[in-house]
Amino acid sequence: MHPENVKIAVFVPVSHSNTVRKAIGDAGGGKIGNYSYCSFSSRGIGRFMPNNKASPYIGKANEIKEVEEEKIEFICPRNLAKKVIEAIKKAHPYEEAALDIFPLLGEKEL
Repeated sequence: MHPENVKIAVFVPVSHSNTVRKAIGDAGGGKIGNYSYCSFSSRGIGRFMPNNKASPYIGKANEIKEVEEEKIEFICPRNLAKKVIEAIKKAHPYEEAALDIFPLLGEKEL
């Protein structure tokens, strides 16, 4: 099975959420029918600890950091997913952007 669409979720500091959301839409993510730039966001606290080899945007090596982040979820055509992920990584301030990618069933496949 090769679903036509995937759902992508990315976690980004609130300070950069609008920049990342725009990059997603500009690259073709978030299209639903006659609508574009569609997404859903929820806020929470992200936690991480960079090691000595990291170059963190926020925080210091070997110290746990908590950051208010936004989880941005959106639908993306499978054939554009790599392009959209590349756009996210360019717009995202973190060295390692946290992404979740889920295959989606269409209504016809139920």
